[in-house]
Amino acid sequence: MIRYNLRCERGHAFDSWFQSSSAYDSQVRRKLVTCPTCGSAKVEKAIMAPQIVGRKGRDKAAPEPAPAAEPAASESTPLLMAQERELRAKLKELRDHIVKNADNVGDRFPNEARKMHYGDIEHRPIYGEASPEEARSLVEEGVEVSPLPVLPDDRN
Repeated sequence: MIRYNLRCERGHAFDSWFQSSSAYDSQVRRKLVTCPTCGSAKVEKAIMAPQIVGRKGRDKAAPEPAPAAEPAASESTPLLMAQERELRAKLKELRDHIVKNADNVGDRFPNEARKMHYGDIEHRPIYGEASPEEARSLVEEGVEVSPLPVLPDDRN
């Protein structure tokens, strides 16, 4: 997981977690990343300092954040935490709905999805497993697929 500091076109600062940098890029292209303050989908990564701790640095206190960035982050934290909880609840609800109402085809997912896409078998809701390469191949073929949301607090 990667956490990015983000900024919208109107200058609102916020942060969000992504599975990978390519997941961030994909979601931004599809306008799925929006500002929690104004709803703008014109979002870009803000400058951020990496937090790398070496062996010698583990005993030392973490460096203080830059004073200019601190007020904006602390002002938006309660709102973002509430929105994050709401988003997680909705994602969990979505995933639970899919698991309850679709067939788990396991590792046969890429083949089953292709068969439905090309009309070889009847369409039905399915979910299962696919490697990143298999998922990419499905998307390139025009097969509509989407990953099930995985949340950090899942204990599956």
